[in-house]
Amino acid sequence: MAKNQEVERIAKKLDKMVHKKNTDGALDLLRELKNMTMSLETLQSTRVGMSVNAVRKQSPDQEVQNLAKGLIKSWKKLIDGSEGKAEEKEKKKDGSPVRTSSTSKDSCSSEKSKTRAESPPAPPTPVTSFPPIPVTTDSVRSKCRELLVAALQTDDDYKTIGVDCGDLAAQIEEQVFEEFKSTDVKYKARLRSRISNLKDQKNPDLRRNVLCGNISAQRIACMTSEEMASAELKQIREALTKESIREHQLSRVGGTETDMFVCNKCHGKSCTYTQVQTRSADEPMTTFVLCNDCGNRWKFC
Repeated sequence: MAKNQEVERIAKKLDKMVHKKNTDGALDLLRELKNMTMSLETLQSTRVGMSVNAVRKQSPDQEVQNLAKGLIKSWKKLIDGSEGKAEEKEKKKDGSPVRTSSTSKDSCSSEKSKTRAESPPAPPTPVTSFPPIPVTTDSVRSKCRELLVAALQTDDDYKTIGVDCGDLAAQIEEQVFEEFKSTDVKYKARLRSRISNLKDQKNPDLRRNVLCGNISAQRIACMTSEEMASAELKQIREALTKESIREHQLSRVGGTETDMFVCNKCHGKSCTYTQVQTRSADEPMTTFVLCNDCGNRWKFC
């Protein structure tokens, strides 16, 4: 069986290629996966199927697309086979006849044929379902649920995971409505931010985590914009915050307090200025002024 760590390593490389929109080298990674004997547990724990499907849609190389399709098709058979075995076990638990000897084979087969003729066909295996949600006749709520379904179906991940996006969207909308008790401006703004973040092609992890259930409907309904942001955007925000803090600290270090300048924002006169030689030596120094009251900064020439 393929080792989970090796499959997970390949899945991460494929995700990086999709993120960078450069699938060079994807063919070699797909060939590695093809040579591995995959287990259902490995597929579920590494979610490599979603990574391969994303590369298939991103890559312009026909060979990459064909190989990715073949892998997904073979893995889907593996999943269907495991579901069939589970159904067979359930039937045995319900009292289906079990073969005990060769002498009872004919009687068992006749009994089975009678049962098949009398009983209706077994229903298809249901996908992931959720507790019943009240049906709404409100046009605003119905439209919001439709938009949430479209956002959850941005990629084909929901097919691979096997989740009912209609039920999941209704769960999320119901949680938001329970908080505001009306379809006012706050309700619409909250749902608008969920929809835009779930549709974001640069942040597929949020959508996948919601579809997989790692982020519950109750959780996604109340997450802040910072919490929903992609890992890349979080790093950028953190870097900007650190830079702002550093600049603020530098502006407070040194300098000379004066009342010669007037802030054009708060019109206060409590200021601190510093002078730096930013041009050639024969040019006058540049004066940077900081308002001690509101923090406004400007350059005085």
